Amino acid sequence: MNIEALISKAAGEAVKALYGMDATEKMLQLQKTRSEFEGNLTLVVFPFVKAAKKSPEQTGQEIGEYLVANCAAVEKFNVVKGFLNLSIGDGAWLSLLEAIDKDDRFGLKQATEDSPLVMIEYSSPNTNKPLHLGHVRNNLLGWSLAQIMQANGNKVVKTNIVNDRGIHICKSMLAWLKWGNGETPESSGKKGDHLIGDYYVAFDKHYREEVKELMAQGMDEEKAKQEAPLIKEAHEMLVKWEQNDPEVRALWEKMNSWVYAGFDETYKKMGVGFDKIYYESQTYLKGKAKVEEGLAKGLFERHDDGSVWADLTNEGLDQKLLLRSDGTSVYMTQDIGTAEMRFQDYPIDKMIYVVGNEQNYHFQVLSILLDRLGFKWGKELVHFSYGMVELPNGKMKSREGTVVDADDLMELMVEDAYKTSMELGKFDDMTEEERREIARIVGMGALKYFILKVDARKNMLFNPEESIDFNGNTGPFIQYTYARIRSILRKAQDNGQWTMDNGQLAAPSEAEAQNYPLSIVNCQLSPKEIELIQKMSEFGAAVEQAGKDYSPSGIANYCYELTKVFNQFYHDYSILNEPDEQKKAVRLMLAKNVAKIIKNAMALLGIEVPERM
Repeated sequence: MNIEALISKAAGEAVKALYGMDATEKMLQLQKTRSEFEGNLTLVVFPFVKAAKKSPEQTGQEIGEYLVANCAAVEKFNVVKGFLNLSIGDGAWLSLLEAIDKDDRFGLKQATEDSPLVMIEYSSPNTNKPLHLGHVRNNLLGWSLAQIMQANGNKVVKTNIVNDRGIHICKSMLAWLKWGNGETPESSGKKGDHLIGDYYVAFDKHYREEVKELMAQGMDEEKAKQEAPLIKEAHEMLVKWEQNDPEVRALWEKMNSWVYAGFDETYKKMGVGFDKIYYESQTYLKGKAKVEEGLAKGLFERHDDGSVWADLTNEGLDQKLLLRSDGTSVYMTQDIGTAEMRFQDYPIDKMIYVVGNEQNYHFQVLSILLDRLGFKWGKELVHFSYGMVELPNGKMKSREGTVVDADDLMELMVEDAYKTSMELGKFDDMTEEERREIARIVGMGALKYFILKVDARKNMLFNPEESIDFNGNTGPFIQYTYARIRSILRKAQDNGQWTMDNGQLAAPSEAEAQNYPLSIVNCQLSPKEIELIQKMSEFGAAVEQAGKDYSPSGIANYCYELTKVFNQFYHDYSILNEPDEQKKAVRLMLAKNVAKIIKNAMALLGIEVPERM
């Protein structure tokens, strides 16, 4: 039981003993004592005043006296109006530190057989172009959310739905047939997704020229867009694809395989992955069948032109198209089909879609439709809606001129991390191989942390230069603190004076161990050391809150706060040069466990931490 839980329980017993009142958990909420007052934890006593029939000050005084007499953790107290400020004894903090030290997974819960199964969908790329900056935010949020849900004791399945069919795919295919001259990723030296993206751009360029030419001949713009020969050919190719034309299908499979190889390379660099990948080419027919089933049950209606619609006016919305008059599906139909396949594959308890906020309405409708169709998690589906991310103008040029390529961005981040580390002299005693590996860890950590520390719902500006800073609220600052702690621990070990073993100060050899009987139990703590233990103890609550709020930013902010508190402590107190062996033992245990929590917390963000920097 942590200190907050222990004191909350004792406060409940106090209120019962003093006033005969059964206090609820909500009434017994503790908060960190404000810095201007003495104490570690504060209990608000206003909820108990009525039962006590006394003033807030008198009520606080009585509860405080009871806790000092009956709860060993409470050393003293003071009352400020209706706030009871409690000072926790050193022994309680040291016991908590030992408990943290013994638990390698402190703050993280383990899933059991009975744990709910949460499915999280993220990435959702199109196979006509490479991943871009928007996908980077999507993938990082999805991956981190999966780690956080798992750390809260859920079973998690990470899924991706690939948009591998449709007119946009045919545009790339047609352009490659017309102007590709048999070019392949191998012959061009390009990643497959970049190669296909180039042909998508080529299609658009030629298509615009055709539209412009038709408009010059007197055709209005809308008509020209429909009559341009290229778009007609692309539509013909789409029809052939839907009719399973062997040549079109073979080309589609070949070009998609190039793209998937490229995506895999990008995902690997990004440090994300999936347990199951679904493809819209496999789900859209399932969606049509499910819509037809709903139509037969009277859940939907067919209009005179043959199209199928869902009437959502009773839900305060409008009517939603599910099947076009020619029988072809829309995105909503595909999502229904994907849901059907997923529900057959997994016993899903909760479904989370990580998709940008421009799709808020789509998921509002999808939730209603899935509920109507009988999916048990339909009504409760979570749309993890996030804002757009952009780069400052001129910071980086993209391959297409309109979006920022994910591979280019990651390459830039790693290179910037290398240059910055070299300039600061952090690589002086390392091999080139070590430098490159640490640059990769720091560069990717800078990118991930900068994106994940922002509330996902907000639009954000990603500045590569600001992200690679070894001071302030950045990934490299936290990574550097971790590496510094690991260096301290290595030096302590290398000195050959002693090792740490469950809080006991011990010699490096068993023969000498009897000469080191010191324990940390009776050590006197400084306010900074207590603050650090208290901040470490909050990790579990931070993980739990991040799971409730679906908020990777909550974990990022906790990492920063813990790192700040450690650095303030380290600035004021020596560790290795502390002459008192007992105090040194405590400080090393503090450092060791701060490093452990930083590593585990950053892992929830998908961020690695280097052993040295």
